[in-house]
This record gives sequence, structure tokens and C-alpha cells, in this order.
Amino acid sequence: MTVLKSLDEKVYMRSLVTEIINGESYSYYPLGQYVVRAMGVCGDRPTFKYTRIEIAGVMERLAKGENVENIVLGFRGRVSREAIAEAIQVVTTHFLESLPILSAA
Repeated sequence: MTVLKSLDEKVYMRSLVTEIINGESYSYYPLGQYVVRAMGVCGDRPTFKYTRIEIAGVMERLAKGENVENIVLGFRGRVSREAIAEAIQVVTTHFLESLPILSAA
């Protein structure tokens, strides 16, 4: 799994990828192997690749105490355990990078 330095850095450093999926153009910025920001999908918010499943929704379910296995089963194979682990890493990295630098008073 790729270690992300910054969510914004990944969006701007990695090139836009365009694929043809089921005859349709699918353009996205990869944030990892499983998490992307796809053009025109879910308001450009991060989703799991090739889905309209937002990572924020999965984070909310985890925060409420739902376990990863139940989430994976609920998505019937469209989102894997590895994809969820990567989403947690993306969110955590972005949060840590967004914190202001503290200075002594």
C-alpha cells in the first residue's frame, strides 16, 4: 500500500487517469490503489474506484462501531477490506497534514 504524504499533494502530483469502463469514459485522480477522486462523481469527493461509494460514508459507519467485515459484506464485493484500510489511511494522512504547527506560548 502506498503511504500518502498529503491528500492535496497526491491530487496535484499524480496525473489524471482516463479509462473506458463499459463503453464510458471514467476520469479520476488516484489517491491510492482503491481510492480516487473521479471527475463528476459524487461532487468530486473521494470514492472507491469504479463505484459511487464515498469513503466518508464508510468512515461514518466505522465511527458508529460497525466492523469492517460487515461493511465489506454489505457492499457485496464492491469494496474490499484492503480498500477500507486504504481509505482510513487517506483520511488519517489528510487530517494530520491539515493540523496547524503549534508554537510555544
